[in-house]
Amino acid sequence: MSETLAYLACVLGFAGFSAKLLEAGRDQPAKRLWYLSGFGICIALGITVSTAAMDALTGHSPWYAQFATFAGDALKIGAIGFTVAFARSMRLGDGAKLGWHAVVTWVALLAEAVLFVRASPVRSGAYTYAASAGRPYYFAYEVVFILYGVPSLVLLAVTFASFASRARGGSLRLGLWLIFSGVVAAVAWTLWDLDDLRTVMRIGRVDATDDLPSAVLGAACVVLSVAGATLSAWGPSLAAPVRWLRAYRGYRRIEPLWTVLRDAVPGIALDPARGYGGVEFALYRRVIEIRDGHLALRPYFDPHLPARVEALARRSGVPAADLVVTTEAAALAAALVASEAGHRYQPDDAEGPAGEPVDADVLAEAAWLVRVTRAWRHSAVVRQVRGEAQRELGVTA
Repeated sequence: MSETLAYLACVLGFAGFSAKLLEAGRDQPAKRLWYLSGFGICIALGITVSTAAMDALTGHSPWYAQFATFAGDALKIGAIGFTVAFARSMRLGDGAKLGWHAVVTWVALLAEAVLFVRASPVRSGAYTYAASAGRPYYFAYEVVFILYGVPSLVLLAVTFASFASRARGGSLRLGLWLIFSGVVAAVAWTLWDLDDLRTVMRIGRVDATDDLPSAVLGAACVVLSVAGATLSAWGPSLAAPVRWLRAYRGYRRIEPLWTVLRDAVPGIALDPARGYGGVEFALYRRVIEIRDGHLALRPYFDPHLPARVEALARRSGVPAADLVVTTEAAALAAALVASEAGHRYQPDDAEGPAGEPVDADVLAEAAWLVRVTRAWRHSAVVRQVRGEAQRELGVTA
């Protein structure tokens, strides 16, 4: 199972971050994309060199086994360094220098190399052993990796959380939160090495390959980071079904309001547009038709009614957040009654009720109309206003 997760992480890491690397070289030679790609490829290589498959491919060579132990950790340190450089370039721009963390990274790599040579560990099967004389060096080797990795990754997690919280909604913000989640998984993955410190000092042994929890954390780190970094490529395809579902729900939920307006003002129904289709276009048409019906009923809106409805709604305990939507639904219900009775309150070119300002977006407009439809159908205040208008104008319910 752990081997399968390691292979999955390798494939995703190479595929996803190599694509980002090609993008950086072809479209925009931005340093931050190189840094991000370096992170993913280092992580994938670090997992790859430690797998049993690579050990078998080299014929279980003692030289490769010893090299793989150090290379895996060195590549993970390199991955952390690349990620810090990426975060720094996001904060300061592509022209920013690598700064003090680059020096710390090189010092950590050099210290790891010296300590590893002094420890002279030997890999045997699924474990790496250090002789008694080399155990303090091997212990220090593990400590350096943890002391470098954990603070660096925690700093990264805080940085990405700050970026994500300030980013605008959409794929950028989601991508940053996914990368943040990948960094958190990397922190847990690094902390998992604390378990090795006890066994190193006691018997001089460390697992040469990742156990299942470590493999899960490593795979989560790569998968989440790849997902966040490449969200701009696959995000729209994944979001398409969500957009379709939102549009379909909006289309169906405003249907009662659209139906009554179409019956009252048949001219609002647009001719079927051949060559166009899809639920998003249908929702767009339905929103336009409802607004056209609203405009056609302008002479039938009582200009004094909104203030009375708002006062009634407050007395009836309608929440403050629903006052405007309740007032709009009640005014529309009364206007429909007046239209049926042929009773005009204003000239044809009069302005209708202002209503709630809504973003110039079909889904935002549909969401508002869904609320109006719900109030128009279920609000006791709207029923009371409709009933009063019917009695006043002599319209049979």
